[in-house]
Formats: sequence, structure tokens, C-alpha cells
Amino acid sequence: MSHVPTKALGAGLTAALVLALAGCSSAGTAGPRAAVVGADGSTTVVVADNTTTATRTEITVQAQPSLRDELPAAVRDRGTLVIGVGALPAGFPPLAYVGDDHKTLTGAEPDLGRLVAATLGLEPDLQNNAWENMFVRLSSGQLDAGFSNITVTEERKQKYDFASYRDDNLAFAVRKDDPWTFDGDPGVLAGTTVAVSSGTNQEKILLAWQKKLRAEGQDFEVRYYKDNNSVYLALASGRIDSYFGPNPGIAYQDQQSAGTSTPTRTAGTYSGAGDTLQGLIAATTKKDSGLAKPVADAINHLIETGQYDAWLKAYNLQNEAVKSSEINPPGLPLDDA
Repeated sequence: MSHVPTKALGAGLTAALVLALAGCSSAGTAGPRAAVVGADGSTTVVVADNTTTATRTEITVQAQPSLRDELPAAVRDRGTLVIGVGALPAGFPPLAYVGDDHKTLTGAEPDLGRLVAATLGLEPDLQNNAWENMFVRLSSGQLDAGFSNITVTEERKQKYDFASYRDDNLAFAVRKDDPWTFDGDPGVLAGTTVAVSSGTNQEKILLAWQKKLRAEGQDFEVRYYKDNNSVYLALASGRIDSYFGPNPGIAYQDQQSAGTSTPTRTAGTYSGAGDTLQGLIAATTKKDSGLAKPVADAINHLIETGQYDAWLKAYNLQNEAVKSSEINPPGLPLDDA
């Protein structure tokens, strides 16, 4: 399963955003730092900086010397954490996109990278890339860690080490006044009309549910639309009952529509890895680079201090919270990856 989420997470993307991201160099930092170092050595990371599509939140992080000591000497001596984001050319709100100033690379992914770097006592060096090029640069050592909605898979674990930080969830979007809820049982879909994007992991899951229900004498209708704007227009007008897509994009739409006449809500989530495994999103490092453990320990420190929760809340992603960061957790099987 690929997590290049430009198609599935692109609701609300504007032409200005596309142009702003297209102008970022794949080999350089993407916009100014959204982090300020204080006189006491602490770092204040401005989560959701230069954007009105999330809740601007200042999180002050104290560097942890014991975690810094875990870093490979070359990274520790350099003093920077080179963070790869695979958001060229178009970005994918709310996870990685250019802010309203058309300069600052913002979103949940680069912001967590900034928080992790600060916890390790390092300066974040954010570099935006095309998705595939990000992995090439991770493998060659040009990037220390990828923070870019990367799903842990058994295939990727052959080349990379992982430190998990979010559940990889799909979700159902419904009109806010609709009481329908998905509780994990596909039987609740019977008699409804569901939109899904063609060629995606969520379509594969949805069609498998449809086949199962048909064998039991029930059914639901699946519909396809050319883009997310069309999906949400259909939802608002009642032509569909729900939309099944990646949870972050649906959470983003919930935030964006909250003050409009057609608000939406998340009616339930489902693991992107299916019913036998909870999919996980993780920071990705070159295998055996020695970076996965300090990154995981930094994430766990952020979880313990409550700063991780503040980061999730800024982007309305609390329903993807993990209890702890795991190093190389079980990933999608080779035949599903």
C-alpha cells in the first residue's frame, strides 16, 4: 500500500498551494524554521505555523541530554537532524503542505519532525522531496529520517528501520447531523451508498465487504467521483451516505467544514492494514543507521510529557494516537505491501 496521499488527502487544496510547493527545492530546506530557540536552551516549536487550516499551537521542548547521547556521533556532532518530507509537487493537508505565507513547510509530519529534533537537542533541517526521491535519499544517507505518512511494511523493513508514531487509519465521513456510525462491522453498510476513490487500499477493503454482504443476501452501493470536492458535494446533497477514505484527510475536512452550512464528522475508523493488524505510520531511517532508537525514545518522551497529544490535537488527529513508539513493529505483509 502506497502512502503518497495527494489524491486521497487533497480536499481543499488550492492552486496557490500547488505552486508554492512546486517551488521548493528537493535538496534544500523548505521555507523558514517554525522553531525558535530560547535563552534557556529550550526550543519552542510553532505547530501549524502560517496556516489557518489547523490550530496554531506553541510547544516548548527541553532537549534531553540522555537521548542526545544515543545518537550516532556523526549526527550528534553535526548538530542537525535532516528530515525528509515527500510532499512535492502538491502536498497533502493536513499532513504536509506549504502554509499561508507560501514559504513555511507545515503540517503534522514536518511539525513532529521539528519536535523530535528539539527533544534530541538538534536543529531540524526540513527538506521537501518527491515521494520516491525521498526514499532514494534516505537509502543514500542524504536524509536522516523521513516524516511523511510512511506506512510500516515488511517489504520496507528490509531496507529501513522504523519508529512508529501514529495509527494508520481509514475513516468514514458523514454529514454532521447523520447519526450513522461504523463500529467495525461491515453489516452496518447494508442499504447505504458509499463513495470511495478508485485504485486505493480503501476501495479494496470496501469491495471485499460488499462481496461478503452479497453472499449473505445484503448489499450497498459504491460510487466514484473525479475529486474530493465532488465527493463532499454529493455528501452534502444526500446523493451518498458516506465517504470512505484516509482518516487524516477526513479529519481535515471536519475541521474545514465546521463553520459552514454543510459540516461533516468522522463516523468511525478502520485500520488501513485490515482487521487482523493495526497499520502504523512511522519515522523512517536507513537500516542499521542507529537512528531509530533515539527517534523512538524522543517520541516516547513527547508522549509522556503530553506534548505529543498537543501536536495531535492541533491537527484533529487524536483518533490516531499510539500509546508508545515501537521500533520496527509488525508491518503490512509482503503480499499486501
